[in-house]
Amino acid sequence: MTGEQIVSIVEAFPLPVLLIGPDDRVRAANQFVDLVFGPNLIGKHYITALRQPAVIAAIAETRQAGAGKVVSYTGRTGPKDTEYKVTTAIAGSDVVLTFEDQTAATEAGQMRRDFVANVSHELRTPLTALLGFIETLNGAARDDPPARDRFLAIMAHEANRMTRLVDDLMSLSRVEEDERMRPREQVDLGALLSTVIKGLEPQAQAAGVAVTLDLIGTNAVVPGDAGQLVQVFTNLVENAIKYGASGGEVAVSLMPPAAHRRLREEAVQVCVTDKGDGVAEHHIARLTERFYRVDSHRSREVGGTGLGLAIVKHIINRHRGRLRIESQEGQGTTVSVFLPTGAVS
Repeated sequence: MTGEQIVSIVEAFPLPVLLIGPDDRVRAANQFVDLVFGPNLIGKHYITALRQPAVIAAIAETRQAGAGKVVSYTGRTGPKDTEYKVTTAIAGSDVVLTFEDQTAATEAGQMRRDFVANVSHELRTPLTALLGFIETLNGAARDDPPARDRFLAIMAHEANRMTRLVDDLMSLSRVEEDERMRPREQVDLGALLSTVIKGLEPQAQAAGVAVTLDLIGTNAVVPGDAGQLVQVFTNLVENAIKYGASGGEVAVSLMPPAAHRRLREEAVQVCVTDKGDGVAEHHIARLTERFYRVDSHRSREVGGTGLGLAIVKHIINRHRGRLRIESQEGQGTTVSVFLPTGAVS
């Protein structure tokens, strides 16, 4: 086989492929290898070209043993590391290296481990409290009615907290499962927002917060899942009441359909604004992460599970919409939801 034929075969692979000749120099490399190691590798000694001990050792062992090896290679693409599974194989007098990007799988595995750790932590705290109070009620507080009543009230609070967490976990699972299925029901957002705010009146009154609704877009109808959109706006208004109570008011406004650059199509915009303490800028990008809290103690005090905005994000993604959070410390927070109005094809 001629050198040109070998180069053509290497360039045809959809993965980064590198061929090392019997003189230990790079004989051929396709365009995808340039993204990993940079250009102009042909003719270089593989030690100079690759520079990672594990890969270099794998090439040497492959030559000696005549059998392939599988090792890991860590590169860098932009601001983050990229993990590759490197497979070596003998092809005549040459060694062939293929690089398979494992970054997404590695990140998914890390997210899964973090998720399990976070759920375990969230459940461990109320469970520890419940077990402690049960032990106390079986002992010293058995015949102490005031203490018993106080402990039972705390136990009920912790049990309700676990119930909310389990409910949110199940809700998140359902939303993720349906995320690729765009809803087709026509939803009147004005009527839906009115229903949401009416349902939260007792909570708003208890917190001393006035919730106003401005229906600028009175004919705002979007394709959507009414139940999930109720969940979105209930969460956003409830958060504004809980965390923006110091401002004394929450404003919900529905804008008429308009062309939005963020969606590249016509969409309606719903804004939920409070005048509370606000959120520092460095927190904003992480607010929709699972279990991320700006103030963990305060969040748990008001009954937060750390999953609400993650659920909101997934629901809005299912509706092919966008979520924008703007906040300034001491001035309040505005959460905007953009939902496309176009008919589903």
